[in-house]
Amino acid sequence: MSAASGLRNAAAEISAPAVSSCPGSRRASARVLRAWNIEDLRGMAKRRLPRAIFDFFDGAAEDEITLRENRAAFERVRIAPKMLTGVEHIDTSAAILGARASLPIAVGPTGGIGFGWPFADVGVARAAAAAGIPYTLSTMATASIERIAREAGGRVWFQAYIFRQRDMTLGLVERARQLGCEALMVTVDVPVGGKRERDFRNDFAIRFRFTPRNVLDFASHPGWVLSVLRHGMPVLENVADLAPEAKSTAEIASSVGQFWDADFDWDGLKEMRDRWPRKMLVKGILRADEAERLAAMGIDAVVVSNHGGRQLDGAVAALDALPPIVRAVKGRMSVLVDGGVRRGVDVVKALALGAEGVMLGRATLYGACAAGEAGAARALQILGDELVRAMQLSGVRSVGEIGPDLLAN
Repeated sequence: MSAASGLRNAAAEISAPAVSSCPGSRRASARVLRAWNIEDLRGMAKRRLPRAIFDFFDGAAEDEITLRENRAAFERVRIAPKMLTGVEHIDTSAAILGARASLPIAVGPTGGIGFGWPFADVGVARAAAAAGIPYTLSTMATASIERIAREAGGRVWFQAYIFRQRDMTLGLVERARQLGCEALMVTVDVPVGGKRERDFRNDFAIRFRFTPRNVLDFASHPGWVLSVLRHGMPVLENVADLAPEAKSTAEIASSVGQFWDADFDWDGLKEMRDRWPRKMLVKGILRADEAERLAAMGIDAVVVSNHGGRQLDGAVAALDALPPIVRAVKGRMSVLVDGGVRRGVDVVKALALGAEGVMLGRATLYGACAAGEAGAARALQILGDELVRAMQLSGVRSVGEIGPDLLAN
């Protein structure tokens, strides 16, 4: 798909969004047209959401050093643009995990996104399908695998966490297989949860409840409160069985965090590779030696990631970890990277450093929290438009022309 056709799809999604019954959704859909970058969408989401909810999405672990470093790593990379290359016609299409996508971008797994906007998982999946890129459903989504498979359209991947109750994990994986998910993404960087101090201070991490502090916060965000009153608090559909006695989504989330399998190892991963018949990605790798071992195991792709800074604070920035991993696997597997992507030029930088594509987390999340499906579509439209412009200004006409010779440093 050409850049123009991919962006037309995204534009159509903006001009005629599937408006949910969320209060103020039509106004929000119109408002995101005035967002000119991802930071604008972040600001809209911040204004709309109670602090506890916004911080859950926006925050990271401990001092948030790795969160900041993810962004700083992109800012350190400089491009030496080529001139006189004839860049009127730009092709942004790329092979992502063996199939063509309109952009070298996939939407990564984002848990609990329904806290930000009703039915946001479905909306983001639809926006990705309209833009012609893959979408990854999180284990911790507020929509079931079945609903996404039925309503989303497009290329759907399923992301699996590993639980102590291995049958639970394998059951989710089997459902994803039966429903035709194109690929399985196994997240390996959560043996335990990170220490996310914003959530602790907001009384969000242990048990979502009203307190004297957050009641005022919620009262000052009536649009969000009205949407919760109308639709109820979202449910983590795919993991509710882990906490059958739980009476709320917060109790489910609290319980599920106790079920991470800290003993999951290479043998367990090999078992999952043997069981899954389609493409498999492993997410959360920052070391070249581990990527090389995954390639030897028959894993199809690695996602270079530090979980958006939400796990080990002080972990290397994902973009800084990318080049050694690319060199180690020597083309034997696909390499994607996430963490800190906020501009179309960031995609150019990641590809120049050897990535096959980037994965989005907070970028589409901010859009969805600002205006649901229309906001997610706007985020993708912004990034797609910026990518076209960045390629033109860099002097490359297709994704295949982006290489290390484009880097100044």
